[in-house]
Amino acid sequence: MKYVTALRAGLVSCHACGQVSPRIRSVTPQHCPRCGARLHRRNPDSLMRTWALLLAAALLYIPANLLPVMHTSSLLGSEDDTIMSGVVYFWTSGDWPLAVIVFIASIMVPMLKLSVLVLLTITAQRRSRWRPMQRTKLYRMVERIGRWSMLDVFVVTLTVALVRFKSIAVITAGPGAIAFGSVVILTMLASMQFDPRLIWDTTEGADKTVKKTKRVAGSNLAQGSTQQSQDPKHD
Repeated sequence: MKYVTALRAGLVSCHACGQVSPRIRSVTPQHCPRCGARLHRRNPDSLMRTWALLLAAALLYIPANLLPVMHTSSLLGSEDDTIMSGVVYFWTSGDWPLAVIVFIASIMVPMLKLSVLVLLTITAQRRSRWRPMQRTKLYRMVERIGRWSMLDVFVVTLTVALVRFKSIAVITAGPGAIAFGSVVILTMLASMQFDPRLIWDTTEGADKTVKKTKRVAGSNLAQGSTQQSQDPKHD
C-alpha cells in the first residue's frame, strides 16, 4: 500500500508552530517562514534521547512501586503505604471502584506506556515495515493517556491537604511518590522526544525499492526480448 508522506510530497513541517513549507534543497539551513525556527525533516537524535529517558523511567519504576508513597502518623501509630498496599486497602474496605481506578492509572498505565514506547523505538530503530498505521495509533494513544498517570500523585496530595486541614493526623508524601512522579514525567518526555515520522520512513524506502525492482525487471525483460529478436532463426 502506498502512503502519501511529506517526504514524498517535498514538504517539511516546523516543530515549533506546525507550519508546513516546501522543502528547499540548499547548503544553508531552511527556516520556518512563520516563526523563524530551523526546519529539519526529523528530530535530531530522536531515538537516542528516547532510549535514555525510557531507561531512566524503567529504573525509577522499581522504587516507585516498592517505596512508600505516603507516611501517616497519628495517635494510633505510624504507617507507610505503597501504591499496591493502597489498592489492597481500598479493595478490602469496599471502595473497589477507587481501587480499580488507582490500579489502572498508577500501575497499568505507566507499564503500558513503557512497553508501547519500547516497541515503537525498537521497530523504528530496526526500520521495521510492520503495521505503520497501527503503530501511529499506539503513539497517539500513549500521548493521550499520559496525563492520567499522575492520578495517584494527585490522590496523595489531596489526602495530605485534607488531613492537615482537619488536623486529624500528619500525612507526608514518601519517596515513592517522588519516584512515581519522575516516572510519569520521564515517560511524557520520552513520548515527546520520539519522532513518529520515523515509522513512515520505511514505507518510503519500501516504495523506492519496489519501484527500483520493477524498473530493473522491466529493463531485463526488454533486453531479453531484444536479444531474442536479434538471434538468427534456424529452420
